[in-house]
Amino acid sequence: MAGHSHWANIAIKKARVDKKRGKLFTKLSRAIIVAAQHGGPDPDSNLALRYAIEKARKASMPNDNIDRAIRRGCGDVGGDKYEELLYEGYGPAGVAVLCEILTENRNRTAGEIRRIFEVNGGNLGATGCVAWMFDRRAQFVIDESVVSEEAVFELALEAGADDVSRSGNHFVVLGSVDTFQAIASTLEAAGIPTVSSEIARIPQNQVELDGESASGVLKLIDALEDNDDIQNVTANFSLPEDVMQAALAGG
Repeated sequence: MAGHSHWANIAIKKARVDKKRGKLFTKLSRAIIVAAQHGGPDPDSNLALRYAIEKARKASMPNDNIDRAIRRGCGDVGGDKYEELLYEGYGPAGVAVLCEILTENRNRTAGEIRRIFEVNGGNLGATGCVAWMFDRRAQFVIDESVVSEEAVFELALEAGADDVSRSGNHFVVLGSVDTFQAIASTLEAAGIPTVSSEIARIPQNQVELDGESASGVLKLIDALEDNDDIQNVTANFSLPEDVMQAALAGG
């Protein structure tokens, strides 16, 4: 059930983010810029850049935008330098919330994020207040139509994954962070595309929400994801099936 709940959260997030494509491109550009700043312009030797580019292409981001972001990261084109931050807090119903940030002005961002939490029934917390509730994991989501269950189990476990589960119409493959490249390379060599591949923060436990509390939590997450400085929002909630379907329909 935990796997199902986690995939439900991914699906809801995808449905909502897909409706904000302009903001999505801004966030993807920043991820590419920072990856190029840290590891250089060659995706063959810069794994972070490679997967930032792949994520951008999956979102249909134009190649010109991708190239421009790489040049900015390498200093070939002028622009701000971004800082990576992690903000933590609580939402309605005691849900723990993590916000991964890329910002050129941490003071401005802190004020904006604090206000978003406060007006949506939550509060921004101190460093470390909720991060311990999540584990960083290599995560791959695969559509069941592209591979058999037997094949994905065999390939994933051979590559070092330690958990493979079925959730709806998808397989979710998890491994330790240091197995990310091995799993990614194995799936790629086998010609198996992924719906998503990332280093994710997986909640150790989840708060199950009813319809009313789900509405408040999703409103907070929506407001946070509207902020250009926030790259990713993760929270430790799960939804009953009827509430999940209503959230997906509402987008």
